[in-house]
Amino acid sequence: MSLDFFTQLTSIVYLIAAVFFILGLKKLSSPKTARQGNLFAMIGMLIAVLMTLFDRNILSYEYIILGLIIGGAIGAISAKKVQMTSMPQMVALFNGFGGIASALVAFAELYQQAGDVALHENITISLSLLVGMVTFTGSLIAYAKLQGIMRGAPIVLPLHQILNFLLLIGSVALVILAVMYPTEYILWALILLVLAAIFGVTFVIPIGGADMPVVISLLNSYSGIAAAMTGFVLGNSVLIIAGALVGASGIILTNIMCVAMNRSIANVLFGAVGTDGGATATGEKETRTVTSYTAVDAGIMLDQAQSVIIVPGYGLAVAQAQHVLQEMAQILMDRGVKVRYAIHPVAGRMPGHMNVLMAEANVSYDLLLEMDEINDDFQDTDVALVIGANDVINPAARTKKDSPLYGMPILNVDQARTVMIVKRSLGAGFAGEGNEMFFDEKTMMVFGDAKKVITDLVKTLKAE
Repeated sequence: MSLDFFTQLTSIVYLIAAVFFILGLKKLSSPKTARQGNLFAMIGMLIAVLMTLFDRNILSYEYIILGLIIGGAIGAISAKKVQMTSMPQMVALFNGFGGIASALVAFAELYQQAGDVALHENITISLSLLVGMVTFTGSLIAYAKLQGIMRGAPIVLPLHQILNFLLLIGSVALVILAVMYPTEYILWALILLVLAAIFGVTFVIPIGGADMPVVISLLNSYSGIAAAMTGFVLGNSVLIIAGALVGASGIILTNIMCVAMNRSIANVLFGAVGTDGGATATGEKETRTVTSYTAVDAGIMLDQAQSVIIVPGYGLAVAQAQHVLQEMAQILMDRGVKVRYAIHPVAGRMPGHMNVLMAEANVSYDLLLEMDEINDDFQDTDVALVIGANDVINPAARTKKDSPLYGMPILNVDQARTVMIVKRSLGAGFAGEGNEMFFDEKTMMVFGDAKKVITDLVKTLKAE
């Protein structure tokens, strides 16, 4: 087999893999075809990996096979054992691993060529090091916040934005120096990696937990950009295409989520949401009283309703109550009650968190409605059942100008005839803002673990 023929064959196979990536991404845009899209993307990646293994520049397969076994085992075990509540943390880690992989490959290529690379290769290597390391450390911070290792509230250092600006300028300067003085390639690369690592940390720590879905989406796009840069370094077309697809889709998703929150990406990244307003609000509510209801009271109310809108939140995921919730909804629907689910775009801790949660419980896709589709229906609804959601229903987003939530579109649960909120306590949401809905005269507060409360609701409904 001639070298030219092998090169042409590689290009054709990579193109086929890229087509699978594009088809997979297209089908992932709809819940009904998401599994098929995931399968297409997997097939595309398998084709690309197998073709790469036939590269004639590979002299030994021992380390490659060892890496495939170790990485495959870790990935399979993690995916098998991860709880749905920990899915955002896993996504954050995957983003970070993608970033560090790109940075390490770029550094290895630079080291192998002893700095003797063309100008455009030097630029792409430097950018891959920068973006990859920022993605890695930023994703680790996001993981730590979501896992509770670090507090979810924003951490703002003195002169924080000035520090970020200096780190960014320093990183860009090192990229330029690496291009101008390639003989000192190892020195520039190591300093760049250190600055990028610090920048990744300072970039994410001032972002509050309420904005983690946006951060995860943005870091996902960064991992794609880093992969695309590495593709240029290696001259690998399928890596460029795959990285570009991930980068572009991540940026588009980030923008969509920011629009849904009525905030700019700059406000999310530099606004330090959750620092002040929440403490005052929380302090105010401690002097007020709230009427508590039992699961039996709530069950009787639901049994009399003709229409119910369920608003799932992160608390539902924590309690792993999605299956018993689906059972409760089915009981109501069997009795002729109109039941639907209202999904806020930033509910949970990652993009599409509630959609994934409901899909796991086999809730029909037709019952899952986005905020814009269902918001006008709350005013004609008997009961709005809120389970583990807080910030996405908080009226402070409409009325309190000094609130970190101000301006964010929320679900209009307050327009329903009765609002039923299942929650462990009166604690504020991730944004740190107290919720006036807890004290509204038409609100029924049912305190307790979501799974236990809904299980009791099911028992009450079956007894009616």
